[in-house]
Amino acid sequence: MRVTLALTGASGIAYGMRLAEALKGAGAKLDIVVTAAALKVMDYEEPGGSKKALARLEKCGRVYGDCEIGAPPASGSSGADAVVVCPCSMKTLSAIACGFSFNLVARAADVAIKEGKTLVLVVRETPISAIHLENMLKLARLGVVIMPASPALYHSPKKVEDQVDFIAGKVLDRLKIKHSLYRRWKP
Repeated sequence: MRVTLALTGASGIAYGMRLAEALKGAGAKLDIVVTAAALKVMDYEEPGGSKKALARLEKCGRVYGDCEIGAPPASGSSGADAVVVCPCSMKTLSAIACGFSFNLVARAADVAIKEGKTLVLVVRETPISAIHLENMLKLARLGVVIMPASPALYHSPKKVEDQVDFIAGKVLDRLKIKHSLYRRWKP
């Protein structure tokens, strides 16, 4: 499976980082797009900042900046099976909902929609406004998977990494990739 994974400027960079590693571990071929805003969030949220985070991502796949509009994810002929934006900022959600392909992330999402490929947006915002909800509804009606980064608690997470694994695992579920990142519900 070939996946384009985009990390944007929402809090929750750990979700995208873990997802990149899980996809790589599952044998997926990855094109990774990192926005300028994501780099700033990495400096706050990732141990060692954006420099170390980028080095980790480069071990998982080819990394592109959001201005590299000529990169493979910008074209429907590049062969991506799915596009995942994790975390997805409300700015990026809005651009995708309006078809405003101002950067490589929005263009890759636009390509997924027009080519009928799987598009998963792991939205990371709270509270969610009516504008956000309208944008999500518009995209959901097109078949886009809207997945709020809302980890469950039924698997008795012991640490933050368990909650991050839950969200990464739910994305893998939507991509039909087998994993053991979280304990499944058993009544």
